[in-house]
Amino acid sequence: MAMTLMLSPDDAGIARAAELLRAGELVAFPTETVYGLGGDARSDRAVAGIYAAKGRPSFNPLIVHLPDLTAAEDFAEVGPKARRLARTFWPGPLTLVLPLRPDSGISPLVTAGLETVAIRIPAHPLAQRLLRAFGGPLAAPSANPSGRVSPTTAGHVIEGLSGRIAAVLDGGPCAVGLESTIVLPDPSPVLLRPGGVPAEALEAALGEPLSPGGDAGKPTSPGQLASHYAPEAALRLDATETREGEILVGFGPVRGALTLSENGDLVEAAARLFATLREADRLAGPGGRIAFAPVPDTGLGRAINDRLRRAAAPRSN
Repeated sequence: MAMTLMLSPDDAGIARAAELLRAGELVAFPTETVYGLGGDARSDRAVAGIYAAKGRPSFNPLIVHLPDLTAAEDFAEVGPKARRLARTFWPGPLTLVLPLRPDSGISPLVTAGLETVAIRIPAHPLAQRLLRAFGGPLAAPSANPSGRVSPTTAGHVIEGLSGRIAAVLDGGPCAVGLESTIVLPDPSPVLLRPGGVPAEALEAALGEPLSPGGDAGKPTSPGQLASHYAPEAALRLDATETREGEILVGFGPVRGALTLSENGDLVEAAARLFATLREADRLAGPGGRIAFAPVPDTGLGRAINDRLRRAAAPRSN
């Protein structure tokens, strides 16, 4: 990738950032907490690019950023308790985990194959202007290499991601604070991650207590372990040829009925993983079997293999 652009926080800079995002590129932008690494949440390739740029080790759910509650309703079902919290605390550092609309168009890489989506309405003025100029949902984890300190200036973003992303929209230093609070609001509110909005304030708005944590076996948001996508068919990994009754999913030189990437592109493979797994499951049919060709366990390949190992793991009845 070419040198990462530093964009000014004016109309021209915002227009250029929105143009890059519409083209599937990645742009870092400030929120009230830290800089986020934004990509079109409807694009498999853009979201896979976020994982690749960060070196994120596994497909965990990502938070989708939108400008207001009306926009959120286009992508998720907003229940009564969610609406109460949204009207009280949005825009701000509160993320709500909501049922995903079937026609949302959100990439399954954003939700890690779950039927819920985590949505936040940032309060930062520049983030708001960018979201409105872009006109769509932005998946945006922190704009730093995985495991590093979160960035609170555009310079911090450049230190970690220069050459890996298209641009940084420079909004100056962020007001350093806690990450967003994450709540599963309906039907019974659950605090999934404490953060910038105190639990006491949430409980006061709801008029009822929040249950702590969540079911570790069925995580529903960023900040928790990702649930694996369990196909009906049995999975065999590191396959180099098809056995009788199997659907082989190829990669690179290993050819199959389906492929993650004919030319061995890990970003393409990541972008296609969930859709290909579902298609293979459909082709295999009841009681069928799926074989996956070896994928290099480097870079984004580590994330792909992590998801495949989870999908292939023994399941309880």
